[in-house]
Amino acid sequence: MLNLEETTKYIELASKSGGQAKIEGDTVFITIPPDRLVDVADTIFNKYNTSFRVCAGVDERPLNGHFSLVHLFTDDKAGLYVAVKTYLSGESPVAPSITSVVPAADWCEMEARDLLGIEFTGRETYRLVLPPWWPSNLYPLRKETPYNYRPEPRLESEKLGYSREYGVIPLGPYHPALHEPEYFELYVEGERVVDVKYRGFHVHRGVEKLAESRMSYQQVNFLAERICGICGFVHSTCYALAVEKAAKLDVPERAQFIRSIVLEVERIHSHLLLLGVAFHLLGYDAGFMHIWRIRERVMQLAELLTGSRKTYGINLVGGVRRDVNEEKKQKTLEALRELGREFKNFIEVAISVPQVKKRLTGSGVLPREEAVKLSVEGPVARASGVNKDARRDLPYAAYKYVSFKVPVYTEGDNLARVLVRVDEVFESISIIEQLLDKLPGGSILLTDFEIPEGRVGVQVVEAPRGGDIHYVVTGKGAPYRWRVRAPTYANIPALRVMLRDQPLADAPITIASIDPCFSCTDRVVVVRDGRIEEIKLTQLVK
Repeated sequence: MLNLEETTKYIELASKSGGQAKIEGDTVFITIPPDRLVDVADTIFNKYNTSFRVCAGVDERPLNGHFSLVHLFTDDKAGLYVAVKTYLSGESPVAPSITSVVPAADWCEMEARDLLGIEFTGRETYRLVLPPWWPSNLYPLRKETPYNYRPEPRLESEKLGYSREYGVIPLGPYHPALHEPEYFELYVEGERVVDVKYRGFHVHRGVEKLAESRMSYQQVNFLAERICGICGFVHSTCYALAVEKAAKLDVPERAQFIRSIVLEVERIHSHLLLLGVAFHLLGYDAGFMHIWRIRERVMQLAELLTGSRKTYGINLVGGVRRDVNEEKKQKTLEALRELGREFKNFIEVAISVPQVKKRLTGSGVLPREEAVKLSVEGPVARASGVNKDARRDLPYAAYKYVSFKVPVYTEGDNLARVLVRVDEVFESISIIEQLLDKLPGGSILLTDFEIPEGRVGVQVVEAPRGGDIHYVVTGKGAPYRWRVRAPTYANIPALRVMLRDQPLADAPITIASIDPCFSCTDRVVVVRDGRIEEIKLTQLVK
């Protein structure tokens, strides 16, 4: 039940700003003129103490002749989604930047600029997603741009900020201490990191454009699950929930329980994977091997429940495709008991190893005020004293039927981020046990429904790395606009704070502590005579 007082303040804010607001379910939709955007964002973020999640540009010209820009917040204490929308010119879209009052909006504004051609005033602009050689007048997410158009690439240098004042150490995109391709420039003075710059999006896979161009609603479920190789079920669940919310579908309760069960299985395997990686980076390979041995039980459990160790493929708009019978239920409970026992016995030893504890304690600190300002997600936020978790604050699927603790630490260091994940493994085991005990009867999938056009659904699902958000505008037989933001997108900018004034040797474990998930890449960065050059894979092979 929504709190009337909490929703009223948003309605009044919209009215005072020359706009309007409406409430649909758990979402407040606010539409205001562009010149009021900064003030409204400032009030919502800094006065109402909300979480900024992402912004989304939409090409609405085929519908009304305009572009639009939507900033998405969540009022976690009130259990509310807040979508602030403004319309922009269909000829030359320009919006005021809100980064002066919401620093976390930096990346999403630049992504809207790259992919839709929306310019932002009141800030420095740069390319984020697109490579430097990309044609300046070609915007991939505009409706007239074909999804399969490929401009001819060319070799062109790209400097992130080369400085002769400090030493520059390139880290990535391929490096033995990194488990996925990413590129950092570490600026060092002796053995101390004084600054860092990041260049990601080495291959922007264009999943949003693909979904909007040539897929049906149900097909997008399977594309969404391939966004991430570790927490893909989170994405397919988040997408399905967003569409279901937009279409106001009453999904069977049993399906929602199964979704939550599989989400928690995915959380356990993700956390165990990261803990193993952390031990490996610290030189504790015995810990790495033991934790991944325990993780194998989780992978077998996932296969039991879904038929696959990973990329489960059981989500559909309207429910799930695979049920949990009594035999699976009993085998799951047995596996969880053994998993919990093994994990408890090992992890108490592992985090007490002197070298492990010393390397993690006090390194990579992210103060709470920076965590709030940057709207970081998941264990990164909770390790810095930010008490938020969408499973509790914005309950979805079957989480309202279970009780669990949200682990929060205040130190903000690498150890705190490890301990949050350790605690969450035990909580996830408890959540699955509760869900299985309360699993209702009934069907698992709606089969007869329609999805009306022009509806909007916003959904956050708490992934192992933090809040994952999907924004869907419904179209005819497929999403008109689908905006995806994974939690790593929000957490990477915080690495600049976490790495500054830290020993260079701690950089790999600090980067790993956010459990980053990067898209795979087919091009590399070459540093030659102080210049950064991009080279295609075909050129590299030659």
